[in-house]
Order: sequence, then C-alpha cells, then structure tokens
Amino acid sequence: GVTRLLLARIPFFREVIVSSFACHTCAWSNAEIQSAGRIQEQGVRYVLAVASRQDMNREVVKTDCATVRIPELDFEIPAFSQKGVLTTVEGIIDRAVAGLEQDQPVRRATDEEVARKIDEFIGKLKQLKEVHSPFTFVLDDPSGNSFVENPQAPQKDDALVVTHYRRTPEQAAALGLELDERPADSAEDLRNEVLQFNTNCPECNAPASTNMKLVQIPHFKEVIIMATNCDSCGHRTNEVKSGGAIEPQGTRITLQITDPSDMTRDVLKVPALSSHGGPSCPSAGGLTGCSPLQSETCSVEIPELEFELGMGALGGKFTTLEGLLKDIRDLVERNPFTLGDSSTPSKMEKLQEFIGKLQEIIEGKTKAHIIMDDPAGNSYLQNTYAPEEDPELRVERYERTFEQNEDLGLNDMRTEGYEADGAAGR
Repeated sequence: GVTRLLLARIPFFREVIVSSFACHTCAWSNAEIQSAGRIQEQGVRYVLAVASRQDMNREVVKTDCATVRIPELDFEIPAFSQKGVLTTVEGIIDRAVAGLEQDQPVRRATDEEVARKIDEFIGKLKQLKEVHSPFTFVLDDPSGNSFVENPQAPQKDDALVVTHYRRTPEQAAALGLELDERPADSAEDLRNEVLQFNTNCPECNAPASTNMKLVQIPHFKEVIIMATNCDSCGHRTNEVKSGGAIEPQGTRITLQITDPSDMTRDVLKVPALSSHGGPSCPSAGGLTGCSPLQSETCSVEIPELEFELGMGALGGKFTTLEGLLKDIRDLVERNPFTLGDSSTPSKMEKLQEFIGKLQEIIEGKTKAHIIMDDPAGNSYLQNTYAPEEDPELRVERYERTFEQNEDLGLNDMRTEGYEADGAAGR
C-alpha cells in the first residue's frame, strides 16, 4: 500500500500532519492525524452543546491522547484507545459505532445478553446523529492539541465552551512528560509568608524587627501590612502600604451610617507620602491643631459634625469603621491646644460637645455620613453586600486636579522617553 502525508494548517488552530494509507490489493484504507507542534503548556477541554444537524458537521481534531464523552448516554471513548483523527462530530460517533459493531457476531454467539445490550446502545448512538434532542459533546485533551471548530470564528460561539487547565501529575506521566518539581511561584510564596527585616525603634532607636505581609483585600487589591515591635521599650506600631501603583483616578467613598453593624465594616486607609511632606491640620467645629504626621493622601469628613480630618493625620490603617472613629476621637482629645493651661472653658466645652456627638455615632445612636476622599485611589471601605451593590455606600471616581497631582509628585514624573534624555545628557 501507499501512505501519503500532508502538512495542513487548520484556521484558528495550528498545523497538523494528516496521514492516509490505502491498500490496492484489499481496498483497505485508513487516515490518521498527528500534531505538527509540541505538547502545549496546558490541557484543553471543549464542551459543545449539539442542538442541530449543522453542529454534527463541525470539524474535530482528536489526538490519540484525547477523551470523548457524551454525558447523556454515560458514554466515553478513553484516551489512547483510538488513533488521532481529523473528522466531524458525526464522524466521531460513526467511528464509535463501527468499533462496537466490529465484534458483535462473536458476542452473539458467546453471550446473547451482552450483544443485545450493545445493540440497544448502538441504536441510541445512531439516534444522536438525527439530533432529535440536544446533547453534550465533551472533548478533553491533556496535550492541548485537540480542536472543535467554531463556525462563527473569530466571534464567540455561545454553543461552545473552551477551557484551558493545568495537567495533573497522572496526565503528565501518561504523556511522557517529566513532573514539574520547581518551587511554587515566588509571588505566591510572598502571599503565604511573613517577611522580617531589621530596623530601629522610632521611639528609643533600639534595634527592632519589622514584620511585613502581603494581603489580598477581597473585591479590592493587594496591600502590604507592616508591624514593628520593640523589645526594649515595648513600643508597637503598624502601617499599611499600597501593593500597587497610584490609580488613574481619585476615589471618593461616602457611607451613610444607619445601623450599629456599620461600625464593623473594614476600612483601609493607605498612605502615599506626598512630594512636599508637610503637616496637615484636622479641624473639628473650630478646633484646630497640626498633626505631627507626614502628609498622606486620604482625608476623612463627617458633615454632620462639620469635621474634616486632613491628609496624613492618622497614617495608613487597616481597621474597622469603629476603630477609625475611635482613633479620630483620641486624636482630638490629645490636641495640645485644648489641654492644660492653654485651654479655655469655651474650648473645653466645645471639645466635650464634639466628643459626645462622635461617641453617639460610634454607639450607633446617631445617623451620620462618613466621606473618605483619596486622590491616589488606594483607600477602601468594605461593601457588606458584595458582590451586590450596597445601598448605603457610594463610590465615585474623579479626575485629579493639578494641585492633587503635584502633591502626589505626578506632574514631574516621566515614565516614557527618559532613557533617551539621560543618554543625550551624558
């Protein structure tokens, strides 16, 4: 006989080798297909909802390591039980029918009951070709080299679902591949590991250690939490840094507090030091005092109390709404201009009135609004209805002003073309 080989390229797929053998003596013929490329990085699974005769005519590339399943009949063609073939969905069923009918004469002579059940099943397979009712055709190939035609390509085919997956060790061994024993991805290791580095205590300057952990905030982004504990003086501090870049737009988050349970919402107030590094001044109904902390990007406002906490007054925090309000209360109480000999009865009275109203909000006795305005877009307030919309929470995106970009150091920042300018200056 004669074997013919043809290198063919299947549109929207890849190159394959089609081999055809024909015997002129007995008229026997056979056709096989092999991938002209390597085993792919991932396996592939095609799930086709067959609902018409047109679906039966879709071209199918089935390699010898692919598995075919029809769940409605609990039917499966195991891997390595057939040679690779370039055919159609109907052709796959015809080959299965031919394989089952091949030994039926012997079965009828040896076991009529088994032969009768196989005849019934063959009848069900033949009925599938008429598509009297929809059925599912599943082609699963760990090598990633099988294919089911999408007649609407390059548009999406609603009847065809394509899934790429990572091979199991058993599938890799069946393909003759070495198991990948490399360590897990370094980024994944970083998420599961607490890093530690040496530093000095900000209070007593004694040697101390800082722990750092990368944390994924659900429905938000990754942040870095750092905590320092000094064994000499007992000072403890924690800080939150953004794990990514400054967002293209600023974020304004408005929450209407209507229930005491709102106090348990998670709050992420991420710092991003400005290019100026000057102090900010929180105010509370005429009470003012400069915070010694560096300027950062998120401000907090409570309109009902005519209170606004400037950028950087509390630093980066990952806490609850109750914890944030208590920190604001403590910050106002420690204001040096309202304590000691410098205070006046009117200032003390106004301070106590403000703290009382703030405490009522913390205890859920008074409804109020909390507004977090972050030009860097890196702050977060938990949506307790996620992934649904929260009726009490409003998140707005806005374009930063020139002054806000200046505070963030973005106006003079260049990310393109700087290499050429640097080379010209040398």
